[in-house]
Amino acid sequence: MTEKMFSKSWFEQLDSKIRAMGLDSDLYSFDETLKHIKSKTYRVSPDEFVSCAAYSILASGFKQTTAKTYHEQVMKKLPENPHLEDLLDIFENANKMYAIWKIWNNRNEYCADYYECKTLEDKLNFLETLPYIGKITNRHLARNLGEDTPKYDIWVQRLGIIYSGNNKLEENNAKLTPEIQRVCDDMFNHLIKETGFPRGYIDAVLFKAASNGLIEVVAEKKKGKKSK
Repeated sequence: MTEKMFSKSWFEQLDSKIRAMGLDSDLYSFDETLKHIKSKTYRVSPDEFVSCAAYSILASGFKQTTAKTYHEQVMKKLPENPHLEDLLDIFENANKMYAIWKIWNNRNEYCADYYECKTLEDKLNFLETLPYIGKITNRHLARNLGEDTPKYDIWVQRLGIIYSGNNKLEENNAKLTPEIQRVCDDMFNHLIKETGFPRGYIDAVLFKAASNGLIEVVAEKKKGKKSK
């Protein structure tokens, strides 16, 4: 890609390439994700809440194709109100399956409590209390619930470092540091002005582009390029 990094044309080319490759989806398609984020009235049912939570849990540490395969099987099984052992027949990760099973069995309460939260911060804090949902997974879940928030995953952290021009910073996928969040937010704020897209959508595109090799984030970082 020859366009200057973090420019409007650079982002639009990434978006177009991802769509041409058929990779423009998370739990929802890019278009659906953008529509949900922009909507002022988007709201999920308790069953849909579980679907979003289950996908975020299954996608943690797995490729999207793997997560989608297991997600489809799990969501087909849950309406039968299965025992935990039945879910383990689908996927043997006991911690993930227990978390999904527990969220399903408490879905009405969890969904109602989520919508009792008035601010994004309150919603993120609440989601973090759900089983297996951590400080990055909660943002993935919130975005699939229609909130305008990035995940701050390892790929986006690396891009934030490149944007900052400070290659002394180090990404940390286990704990989001204030310094890394700040440079990522600076990058998002810049791209919001450049493109007009919300940060949650920008995050989805950048993650998909970087994780599929459309942006050489490691190589760029090692070169120490200041790309603003």
